Amino acid sequence: MLKVGEKGTYDVIETDEYGENPAVATQMEVTVKEAKYVTPAEVDTTNEPTLGQYVRLTLTVKNIGTKPGDFSGYGLIKWENDDTAAQDATTLEGVGEGASLDVSYKPGQSVTGSMVLDVGAKGGTLTYWGGEGGSDEPMFSVELPS
Repeated sequence: MLKVGEKGTYDVIETDEYGENPAVATQMEVTVKEAKYVTPAEVDTTNEPTLGQYVRLTLTVKNIGTKPGDFSGYGLIKWENDDTAAQDATTLEGVGEGASLDVSYKPGQSVTGSMVLDVGAKGGTLTYWGGEGGSDEPMFSVELPS
């Protein structure tokens, strides 16, 4: 579980052409730079958050392995808290502003960028389920400030 200012690593898993035989392809490092609650106006939208609260999550993603690896957050980040089961938190709000995290990273490459997520309330946990190969384990989780 990462908090703002902390970093962690996760393995990028790839499978063969049949979706079998998962193996570690490379390793990524993620640093949580900021988790700021924002209003629709602050992210230049008139759309209200479906779950209740927008949060702008700023990350640095870096490939620290020896082969290319992808990061793709859309549809793969869930929010939950003690009272609410995991919900899809991804939005298209803020897309096109600043650097995109959702790219393929060559070894040594990194990007710092932000995504606007829709969470049910302040606090709780964001979890990235970006793995291939049927992993039941998340790639990383971020504890949001209350």
